[in-house]
Amino acid sequence: MNIEQFSRRDERHVREYEADGAHRIVADLGSDVAANVEVVGDTAIVVPEEGDQIDLDLPEDGAKAFIKNGILTIELEDGR
Repeated sequence: MNIEQFSRRDERHVREYEADGAHRIVADLGSDVAANVEVVGDTAIVVPEEGDQIDLDLPEDGAKAFIKNGILTIELEDGR
């Protein structure tokens, strides 16, 4: 699944922006969503405690991802 498909699924709010020389993708999963995320190659794998796993295709290898307070943040290494 790509980022556009992810944002349309369940009408999630997804935003992309650049700051401090890094490209970031930020998605609001919901404050009540407990989930983990791991990046493997060019895929971010989001595993919620309830519901289905979501695999997000990233434009490059080497991204970093984390979830805090229901907000998924993906940082791309070379600005895209």
